[in-house]
Amino acid sequence: MSSDSLLAIANLLLPEVLVTYFDLTKHEIKGEELHFYFTELNTLPDGYNDAKLHSKGFFPQATVQDFPIRGKNVFLHITRRRWFNETSGKVVTRDW
Repeated sequence: MSSDSLLAIANLLLPEVLVTYFDLTKHEIKGEELHFYFTELNTLPDGYNDAKLHSKGFFPQATVQDFPIRGKNVFLHITRRRWFNETSGKVVTRDW
């Protein structure tokens, strides 16, 4: 199955927030498990369009078990991004 086909299927099955704000970077089938790897896109959070934000890396990867698909356990490996606000000196993240 091509990557484009898998991505189209993933878009139908996975939570909308993952499809909208994250890039599916990798997928694996390990026996009876499906693993999807997501990295947050470098798009500014709502309300910060005029702020001076710079991407300052990522949080450690979090793994969430989702509902099974066709009897296979599904694991979502999610890497969230953080930004540095030059004006306030604080770190900005999306609140999922």
